[in-house]
Amino acid sequence: MSFAELTRNSYQCGVSPQKWLGLCKLLVQQQDVGANFSTTISNAILELYRLYPADPTLREYLQLSLSDGLLSNAVFVSTFIHAARDPELQNGSTLDMLCRLALNTHYTSGLLPAGSIIPLADSQVSVLSKVQDALALLRIAHSLPPSNFHQLIVSASELAVLLLSCVTDMSQVTAAQAIIYLGDANDVLQSLRLSHELRQVLEGFVLSLSLLMGDDAKAVRDAQMLHTMQLTMGKNDVLGANVETDTVTCGLLLQSLVACRTCDFGAGSDLEAVAVMTGTLRWTSWAPNVFCTQLLVAALTCIAQSSAKDDHESSFSLWRAFVVGRLPRLLFALEKSLEAHGTTEADWRAAMHAALLSLSQRSDLLVQCDVVARQGKGHDSGQDNNTLDRSLVREFIQQLLAVGIIEYTFAVSMDPMMVNDPRTRLQSEAFDHGCSIETYLDSKLTLDSSPEDTLSLLEKIRQEPGSHHCFAAVVQKRFTSHSTSLDLEHLSHLTRTLYHHDFALDILSLHLKISYLICDALEIISEYDCETVGDPQTAVSHLGDIVLFAEMVLAKFRISSPIIKDGKMYRTELLRCTSRIYQLDELSPEHKSAFATWYKAIFDSNSEGIDDALLRTTKPQILLQISATLFSQAALARQENRIDNDTLQTGMSYFLGPLLQWTLVGVIHAMLFEIGHRALVAPFHLAIVQSILCSPCCPVVVRRLCSPSCLRLLSSRRIQAFIQSPVLDISVIRATCFQTLGVNKDPSCKALEDYQISPATRWMDFPKQEIREALALARRHKAPRIDVTRCLSATSPSRFLNLLWSELSVASSLGEMETCRRLATFVLAMPRQLSSAPPLLPIFMYNVLPYLITVIDQQQATEKGMNTQLLVTIISSALTAALHIEWAVQTVCEEQRFVLGQPSAAVARRLAADLRAQKPSSSTSATILQRLGSSPAFVTNFPVFVM
Repeated sequence: MSFAELTRNSYQCGVSPQKWLGLCKLLVQQQDVGANFSTTISNAILELYRLYPADPTLREYLQLSLSDGLLSNAVFVSTFIHAARDPELQNGSTLDMLCRLALNTHYTSGLLPAGSIIPLADSQVSVLSKVQDALALLRIAHSLPPSNFHQLIVSASELAVLLLSCVTDMSQVTAAQAIIYLGDANDVLQSLRLSHELRQVLEGFVLSLSLLMGDDAKAVRDAQMLHTMQLTMGKNDVLGANVETDTVTCGLLLQSLVACRTCDFGAGSDLEAVAVMTGTLRWTSWAPNVFCTQLLVAALTCIAQSSAKDDHESSFSLWRAFVVGRLPRLLFALEKSLEAHGTTEADWRAAMHAALLSLSQRSDLLVQCDVVARQGKGHDSGQDNNTLDRSLVREFIQQLLAVGIIEYTFAVSMDPMMVNDPRTRLQSEAFDHGCSIETYLDSKLTLDSSPEDTLSLLEKIRQEPGSHHCFAAVVQKRFTSHSTSLDLEHLSHLTRTLYHHDFALDILSLHLKISYLICDALEIISEYDCETVGDPQTAVSHLGDIVLFAEMVLAKFRISSPIIKDGKMYRTELLRCTSRIYQLDELSPEHKSAFATWYKAIFDSNSEGIDDALLRTTKPQILLQISATLFSQAALARQENRIDNDTLQTGMSYFLGPLLQWTLVGVIHAMLFEIGHRALVAPFHLAIVQSILCSPCCPVVVRRLCSPSCLRLLSSRRIQAFIQSPVLDISVIRATCFQTLGVNKDPSCKALEDYQISPATRWMDFPKQEIREALALARRHKAPRIDVTRCLSATSPSRFLNLLWSELSVASSLGEMETCRRLATFVLAMPRQLSSAPPLLPIFMYNVLPYLITVIDQQQATEKGMNTQLLVTIISSALTAALHIEWAVQTVCEEQRFVLGQPSAAVARRLAADLRAQKPSSSTSATILQRLGSSPAFVTNFPVFVM
């Protein structure tokens, strides 16, 4: 019998620790178990811990064997920290119990760590291997969810300190091994929140390794002395001046949160948005009060430069909803995140108070906001007097007070009139019903409410940003509940309510991941069938509202990439590709059978129409996929006179009713596609578009989704060749589209500047215009914005980065180096949806930078010096920002992922190697290396650049 079998059987049979110990000793006497029996015993118990986490009986087995001497503490530590790498053993309570047991055994032994924690005869190479295991345990401790029931981080830190103290002689360590250990230790220093004692010991360890590798001792020592958890940067360094009167950084941050609000790092994502804010705070090295001041000033600047009209992304209503309704909650979440890393609640409140006091001195900015607010409210006839009279800053202070990040006495001192401020309409109505706003909204968004009452309620919600979070919570709860229970009637009512009120979708996108609602919708659409439904026509109509809602959300927020929710990937092609026209031989047997049956039911003059049996035998998903092909074949049949006009019109009438109108978005886009490619050879396709779009039965949401594409097509010169007739009138189609989009234009005009297809050169100019507009806004002390994802849809990443460099090079020559640094850092280091935009930092460092260095090498001295300085500034700032973003994502989101494509340390290592390889033949590379290596703050974060 082996020790593993003995231990397992003893534990499972309830054998006491004392009896188990006796049996182990007997086994040692009777069998030749070898000298490594201690390791075998330790591994046997650790194996059981995988099945029985934090079990106290197993702890007694271990403790008794340690106190008796059957198991040495050194062997136990070695096996334990190595086994801790196994995910099956990574339970916080288990690891803390084992770690604490090893520490207590050491402390009670009275021995030095060398002799207690490790064997006296252990080589330094073996000790360093154990140090690596201990650092891995430390990373695991930080990655596990925090708990009040264990102190694993503290225990793991103590053990790491003891093991590091055993590293005394590194003469046996090769340079290759030293590089590995150095990288491991630096990674821990840069990415984890360490105790002061462990940080000191680890920094000494790093210094010793650096000296072993032959680095300059003084440079390394200076770098390590500057290493703090905040990875602070110098103010007059290659990293750039720490300008504390800057609105560019926070302006870009806020513009990105709003513009990309449905993406992974947008305003709708709680933890990711907070991580980006945390990373920005660390990168700028601003004190909390400075950061809060810059953030609030940038927020009001965004409002001041917004549009009073609600027809685009920079509207006042959207920015008011974000700044008043969403930003206070993000700031509260940021406070809680920072509290976990040393910032106290009192510190954060003091910072917010100081920021608001500073903001109150910006009378020019406050006046601009009030002007835009009055203009915005002037466009809204539904505003009540209380809302009209309430200032935007007062609303903002009230929400800061409501979430608890400023004190009531301070709020009143800022605005004494707040005491007498009347309740909003929603607050009054909820108070009259004796419930909270969330409960009140939940009771009103029901099937019993009339469309007029629902519209009135949504208008009240729109006017009161303080209610937006409650509204989003109600919608999310209902959507999840109805989706889980497949309650199509209630889900249909909810989705129809949302897609009819555009701003309701904007509210949701600011407060939750609206793409997750699409995941629930996609599951229903792809799996639902009417085979066992009592009334299939009603069921299909209800499902249609869910389809239209999902199509509206995907189009409005330009969601095209797969969505990942709870580890499952949801592809959006089902709803984005409904306009695809299939050749009949491309269809699967199931689709081909459905096509033949539906074509005969709809476009056959002898058909009796659509009956329940047809609906029961066809999955709605299949009907959605073949609808465009049905119309394409019908248009072709009409062109070849196989069906007459009455039959075509009768078939279209089915789709204009509630039963099938949810398929029309794909149908219209398919017709437009064929018109664009076949022009005069597709005469009946445009008639179909006109009949559907201009019909009073066509849903408004269908017109909204199709009008932009329709207007772009109608601006084509080829379409002007269509002969106008009483039946076909292009101006009628234009007028319908303009009315739907709220555009005031003459429908008979031929120059449709806003909707015409732009020439390729004009489209390719968009990235340049976007960069120049951002620089222009920064010069005017506005909040700049740059839509990187859209720029990358117009050109390749390398071309975009070369274009960015060209514009920044010109701007830096005009003395705008700091603006260039912050804009370039935003473009390179701000995380984006990886499925929509490739990470630009590695592309810039690996592909674009070598080319730029070659060009700069050939320039004249003055220009060469300026551009080299700009390159150094961009490299150092972008890498440092990337490092802080990585750290923030890891600590705030509690997950290890490379949001910028590759770890900043890996990018830095390759960059340093490339620059050193180019150094003999490139003076620019040599200068960049010298400047980066001479910056103590930079080499602290990236020791690979130590000279």
